[in-house]
Amino acid sequence: MKTKMILLGLAVFFGSALVAAAQDPNMGTWKLNEAKSHFAKGATKNHTVVYEMSGNDIKVTVDGTDDGGNAVHNEWTGKFDGKYYAVTGDATSDMRSYRRINKRTLAIRAKKDGKATLSGTIAVSRNGKTRTVTTSGRNAQGKWVTNTSVYDKQ
Repeated sequence: MKTKMILLGLAVFFGSALVAAAQDPNMGTWKLNEAKSHFAKGATKNHTVVYEMSGNDIKVTVDGTDDGGNAVHNEWTGKFDGKYYAVTGDATSDMRSYRRINKRTLAIRAKKDGKATLSGTIAVSRNGKTRTVTTSGRNAQGKWVTNTSVYDKQ
């Protein structure tokens, strides 16, 4: 009987985690709408951002181009709990943190070698079709600049 209760508890826990992820408006593939976006001079443009489940964590995969038109790719796996998790492939950060503000809004922060390099918000529209990412971060010259990226859900 005890074993059945434990198994039932685990099934409910993991089942509810999957349902919550499926209902999370951030999940899915997002394509940059460059016409609606505003970038500081020399900013990296993330053309495709994918949020997907990876076990009990969330994986964020970013593909885009830097200011020279060269391809960039980075990946982050963690939770939307405000803790920093490692980033691979990003020249401007080695750790990233996402924190849920409400169902449709996340706070994002990044740092490299322990120093803050980016902060901002990610907001998904009520209809779930667009997401707006507003960030302040350091450019190649170390100056803080603001970018607003608008994405369409695919």
